Amino acid sequence: MCLLAFHWQPQSDLPLQVWANRDEFLARPAQATHLWPEAQTVLAGRDLQGGGTWMGVTLHGRFAALTNVRDPSMPAAARSRGELAAAYLCGDLTAAAFAQQVHAERERYGGFNLLLADADTLWCVGSHQPEPTEVAVGWHGLSNATLDAPWPKLMRLLDGAQALTERQVNVPEAHLALLADTTPAPDTELPNTGVGLAMERVLSPICIRTPAYGTRNSTWLRIARDGVYWHEQDYNEGRHHRFELTRLS
Repeated sequence: MCLLAFHWQPQSDLPLQVWANRDEFLARPAQATHLWPEAQTVLAGRDLQGGGTWMGVTLHGRFAALTNVRDPSMPAAARSRGELAAAYLCGDLTAAAFAQQVHAERERYGGFNLLLADADTLWCVGSHQPEPTEVAVGWHGLSNATLDAPWPKLMRLLDGAQALTERQVNVPEAHLALLADTTPAPDTELPNTGVGLAMERVLSPICIRTPAYGTRNSTWLRIARDGVYWHEQDYNEGRHHRFELTRLS
């Protein structure tokens, strides 16, 4: 997962709402979102190369999402970052405890950010953070930099998500259309992450399109008190995956 906007309000009937795009090489093998046979309360896709996942939720309301950190200076790592999200979803540690565990082992992985939610708290831990951070109530965003770094595509996604929420738009197609926005950012607003201006332009839209790399999935997720509501456009398969599942206590 490479771009997320989210609204965290743990004391409400809708504790967490997420808008997310997964950017990846198109040839990398993956399973579409499904309930995992070996952990039947886990709803997530599966990276068939690394074995983990980029984003998922459980029917008990646990949530995990991963983004890579864009840092060409970091060496390649043997461990797949996606295994972190999968381990949290399949385990029973609190978000705070798991964040501390990941922080202690972060050098085993390439650059990453990991969001972790349980019933009460939301945490962010990553390779470029001095310590895990408990995320405050409200609107936030995460891309290939630190939490809430104001990259143009992240600000555009946040603005759009807030507008849809304020207008109480509950039509999934409207939220997925926001995530499918291919508008590039102006050169004057682009970050400098060491990949060169031409690549910064390619990577600047909310939804990335190139022949070999780009946005493979767009997901609008709501974790409510009564259920989990997952709407996803899978661009590789050309399918809309929809899950509306009763939440377990």
